[in-house]
Amino acid sequence: MTKKHKGRSGIVYSTDPGYEYDYEKDNMEETPEPGKQDLRVSIDRKGRKGKTVTLVTGFKGNEDDLSELAKTLKSRCGTGGSAKDMQIIIQGDFCDKVIDILKREGYKVKRSGG
Repeated sequence: MTKKHKGRSGIVYSTDPGYEYDYEKDNMEETPEPGKQDLRVSIDRKGRKGKTVTLVTGFKGNEDDLSELAKTLKSRCGTGGSAKDMQIIIQGDFCDKVIDILKREGYKVKRSGG
């Protein structure tokens, strides 16, 4: 999955015999604790052929923690979904249930939209 040239700082070739490539460090964003997260839960149908989904937005942190939270929500709601673009998509109208689950996990949660 990782390529040798991925993450180089833009240098293609150097005549300096002692030069070493500066690889960009994998900047894993530190995920704040749940009490410092401010999440928004809403219902969405746009661009989904009329299917209703529950969106959780406002998550700050790395993709692994987002995926782990999405997995927890999906299993507790008993439905499918995904985590991408720093938002969690749960299939179906589970807005109230998702809010309850997130509050029990210690997150600050508000319902957004109508």
